Amino acid sequence: MQISARADYALRALLTLAASDGQLVKGEALAVAQDLPLRFLENILTDMRRAGLVQSRRGAAGGYQLGRPADEITVAAVIRVTDGPLASVRGRRPEEANYEGAAKNLQDVWIAVRVNLRRVLEHVTLADVASGRLPEYVTTLSNDPGAWTTR
Repeated sequence: MQISARADYALRALLTLAASDGQLVKGEALAVAQDLPLRFLENILTDMRRAGLVQSRRGAAGGYQLGRPADEITVAAVIRVTDGPLASVRGRRPEEANYEGAAKNLQDVWIAVRVNLRRVLEHVTLADVASGRLPEYVTTLSNDPGAWTTR
């Protein structure tokens, strides 16, 4: 799975908002806190606002805050706003991919990949990440020595 800069920046900004205890945070402060390019971040925040994941208020006392509680926003929801479906094959959903001959069962592999992405990303919330209290199965997976090897 490739994590885009948009998804990474969105998650980092939203995690900063999650840690702000509902206080309004200016876009510039979010950019500085996470060392993100402000213009790019503002575009991302616009998408997050349209999706209801953040709220914004204009003016000197304005800024951004989460649009719903951090424990109701999953990592998957943020990625879907920034990048679309969690898993795709040539821009289409895995169930739409059709293969013949020796590749006939490849669709099952892509479906299994999507299922496993969902198992993690749809069950980990901003609150989990911000607090450092990840679900046990996520901790187990990330503590597996093989998880840290590159191949």
